[in-house]
Amino acid sequence: MNAQPVLDFHVRLAPRPGAARRLLATLDACRLTRAVVCAGGTVDLDRLSRQLVDGGHVESDADNDAVLDACAGSGGRLVPFFFANPHRPPEAYRARAADFRGLEISPAVHGVALTDPRVAELVAAAAEFAHPVYVVCLARDGATVADLVTLARRFPQVSLVLGHSGVGNIDFHALTLIRDQPNILLETSGGYTRVAEAAVDRLGAGRVLFGSEYPLQHPAVELAKFRVLDLPPEQWRRIAWDNAHRLLGEEKR
Repeated sequence: MNAQPVLDFHVRLAPRPGAARRLLATLDACRLTRAVVCAGGTVDLDRLSRQLVDGGHVESDADNDAVLDACAGSGGRLVPFFFANPHRPPEAYRARAADFRGLEISPAVHGVALTDPRVAELVAAAAEFAHPVYVVCLARDGATVADLVTLARRFPQVSLVLGHSGVGNIDFHALTLIRDQPNILLETSGGYTRVAEAAVDRLGAGRVLFGSEYPLQHPAVELAKFRVLDLPPEQWRRIAWDNAHRLLGEEKR
């Protein structure tokens, strides 16, 4: 497992001094080759955890500039995703999309449902730039995995990534919901080992992505989850490297 290169498909970078240096040091310590980076720190963790349970949202922008700056100085190791704010016109993303490699939409942060026309406008813009779209779902009307499936059917040309193994850490139901929707992949951070195992079995290794949600979760913990599964090397290669590069348009890397 350690002999194969690994791309962590989901880490966050908060706009704090030394954050990029600490991220790169963590990647080195875990022998991770590359990482997809989304902005963090848009909402403090106490408020975010309250929003996950009680609802609510912020309308502030993520610091996409900090992400872009960090990635520009990484020699290609860090891959920037644009964290969209659906409270802004889609032109805010479209005007800068060429500088980024993908898009994130989070109802958990901004509170805008996946059924909202503003989200559809963002996904339509992602299609223009061949960007994959990372989505965080919730157990809340308009933001469920079923709502993500509806969105994926509307935009079959866009690759959508269901983050954090679905909703909660035992979301086997999410695997059932997305199984027949081939343009949805699953990123595995946060879920239990059995969920990761079931994802490979039900979706196939070609639709599973390794991710850590650093700094909330240390990558070593997520790597351990796959280490105990003892997957065949060809399956781990797809999950840890090939699938991510296919979504990024870098299949030959």
